Amino acid sequence: MSRIGKKEIAIPAKTEVSFKDGVFSAKGPKGEISRTFKANVEITVGESAITLLPKRNDIATKALWGTYSSHISNMIEGVNNLFSKKLIIEGIGYKADVQGKNINLALGFSHPVVMVIPEGLTVVHEKGTLTISGIDKEVVGQFAAEIRALKKPEPYKGKGIRYSDEVVRRKQGKKSA
Repeated sequence: MSRIGKKEIAIPAKTEVSFKDGVFSAKGPKGEISRTFKANVEITVGESAITLLPKRNDIATKALWGTYSSHISNMIEGVNNLFSKKLIIEGIGYKADVQGKNINLALGFSHPVVMVIPEGLTVVHEKGTLTISGIDKEVVGQFAAEIRALKKPEPYKGKGIRYSDEVVRRKQGKKSA
């Protein structure tokens, strides 16, 4: 039994929720998002809460029960409060510049790295910090991970791109005799 799936999901004020033909939609003050779900889990939309029940009693359906509950609660939270991730760019000559729908990154390579910002995300750059925000938690996290993967933080000087809450374990360098 899924502990997350058993809980009812409250629908906040100013949020419209609908489920029709396997497509769940949530509309709130920050935007609108929709997602397709399989028919393994029964999703019932009430006036003030959403309940989920598995249709079969097998392992795959029980796993989807909690997963779908998390997806729906993230969608509802996203249309009311934006999700955001902060990345810190650290190192001499490492910098970022947001120009329209692109991010230009100088990361010590022989060429600048240009990344296209996905639809629905906003990226703000201020003094070595990139703030990525949007209504879809998965897209925000995936884009932040792609940027971080370009230059992961190294353990000797701490240079690279890291999350704001990430702790880089530092190593001691070479000892001179």
